[in-house]
Amino acid sequence: MPYLGGEETVRELRRALSNPNVQSDPLRYRNTILKVIRTMSQGVDVSGLFSEMVKACATVDVVQKKLVYVFLCSYATLNPELSLLVINTLRKDCQDPNPMVRSLALRNMTNLRLPSLVEYVEQPLTAGLRDRAACVRRVAVLGWAKLHNLHPSSEIDAAVVNELYSLLRDPDPVVMVNCLRALEEILKEEGGIAINKPITHHLLNRLCDIWGQSEVLRVLQRYRPQSEDELFDILSLLDSFLVSPHPPVMAATLSLFLSISSNLPVISLAALERVSGPLLAACGSGSREMRFAAVCHIQLLLRSVPGLLGPHYKRFFCGYAEPAYIKERKMQVLVELVNDENVAMILDELKGYCTDVNTDTAQAAISAIGRIGRSYSDRCLQILTGLLGLKQDHITSAVVQTMRDLVWVCPQCSDTVCLALDGCEETLQDIQGRQALLWLLGVYGERISTAPYTLEVLIDRVRSEASLGIKMELLTATMRLFLCRPAETQDMLGRLLHYCIEEETDMCVRDQALLYYRLLHCGIEKTREVLQGRRSDPSLGVLIGRPAKPVSQWARCFNTLEPLSQGAVEAESDSRGSPEHVTYNSKPNADLSDTLNLLTETSIYLNQRIWLYKFVLFKYSLQLSFVCHLLHRK
Repeated sequence: MPYLGGEETVRELRRALSNPNVQSDPLRYRNTILKVIRTMSQGVDVSGLFSEMVKACATVDVVQKKLVYVFLCSYATLNPELSLLVINTLRKDCQDPNPMVRSLALRNMTNLRLPSLVEYVEQPLTAGLRDRAACVRRVAVLGWAKLHNLHPSSEIDAAVVNELYSLLRDPDPVVMVNCLRALEEILKEEGGIAINKPITHHLLNRLCDIWGQSEVLRVLQRYRPQSEDELFDILSLLDSFLVSPHPPVMAATLSLFLSISSNLPVISLAALERVSGPLLAACGSGSREMRFAAVCHIQLLLRSVPGLLGPHYKRFFCGYAEPAYIKERKMQVLVELVNDENVAMILDELKGYCTDVNTDTAQAAISAIGRIGRSYSDRCLQILTGLLGLKQDHITSAVVQTMRDLVWVCPQCSDTVCLALDGCEETLQDIQGRQALLWLLGVYGERISTAPYTLEVLIDRVRSEASLGIKMELLTATMRLFLCRPAETQDMLGRLLHYCIEEETDMCVRDQALLYYRLLHCGIEKTREVLQGRRSDPSLGVLIGRPAKPVSQWARCFNTLEPLSQGAVEAESDSRGSPEHVTYNSKPNADLSDTLNLLTETSIYLNQRIWLYKFVLFKYSLQLSFVCHLLHRK
């Protein structure tokens, strides 16, 4: 929002800048210019002072020059014609004896970013590449990259590119790194800078500051050693950087290690073990962002070396003041580190997180316990059953969803889960938890004594139900329960089908009810064949003892933003286990049993669709016969 006193303030500043008494006093003149910058930072449009500020740049005061250049770079695009007036002053400053003034002039000349000024900028930049002061060469190298971004379609002179290549051997390491970055930008369409053996070994022996090391290591990932001896020479040079105390350097080094040693899995695994210490240290960093990035990259390492950090599992216990997104990733790591020795300690820690004040953290902890339950079902079910006694909505919902997922993977847990579900429908309020409960009541209704009464209460309230998913899940659950307990369910099923077919306005619910109605007309056996599919998915297996994945599967995304945006835990559908809601995504490496399971699910789905289409055709044929009968009577 603009400053309310903007216009009057601009008029006062213009009078002050044009006052000869102010201009004759250097200190007052500088303070007036400082007021202009301060006013600009408050949101006031001071572009009307452009002419006065152009005049103010003709001074020997370096501080005043910096202030004026900040103003000119901010408003140059609004006054391209007046910006030509400052070029002569900038070109003159590029020949100043003071290297600080020369570098300042070059930097701001390229920061104007006006296409009309390119021809005036090229000559000072070319001269700046040969300047005896390193600070001027640093600015000149980056200036050519700025010019290329200003005109991406135009080609930089080959002589300039050769000059930049020669500056890769500049004695100043910052000039070398800036030159590397500039060549990457200028030669982007050609694949970036050409990396050969002499350049590679020169860059590896000239690694400087943290930013320079990270940049050089990133660029060198494109290089492939020409022999095994050269490969081991490079790895020897990089070995000390694997344990660097600076996480960016360590991550860039490991990424380069994995890239050039992709054909040597033993070397890759040894490098992973070597960086475990620096990664653990980064997990204790004072920066939240650094801790989060470290935990996310540790998840990648655990894919190939599952027991790498097993002895250090306590380092992933959550702190009270940590944000929820870090706690969630740490709990995912704890799940990967579970073994027979630490399972009791980890489950006790996760149990404490289940009552966290943050509902997301509490639900993530319950989900983590459920994943551990794939291998230690008895201990986890005991904890989950105890959490149901707390009678809290978000906890009960997460527990019911976790139990549904657990019985899908471990059907031997179904008896315990069925006993624990009694009475939890009174606490459930959210949609996902109620859907999970309905699925359990439909699939295991013959073992749950209160299943018909729970469904009857929900059917009586179906008119006030707003969720489409609840209605569709209620239809399926009632149909399944009818197949195993027909005497108790027949009446309520009739009332539900009548409402969904005659009164429901949503076409999805109505079509599903019509499908089930037509299925019942085809007989109980046909209905049973369609609705009563499998109750578990053994292909998911257990967590403990899973085979390690090759490093090549994730090496490409290491030291990028990809691990931060994706969780190590694969997303599981909320409606998993319901054949009518199965998501069909075939895996390229699926085995024969997975393929047969997929074909079975697909056939069930297609069978349902076929019956629906038959019913629709039958309905339209009746309507057409009725119309033909009326026309015949007329």
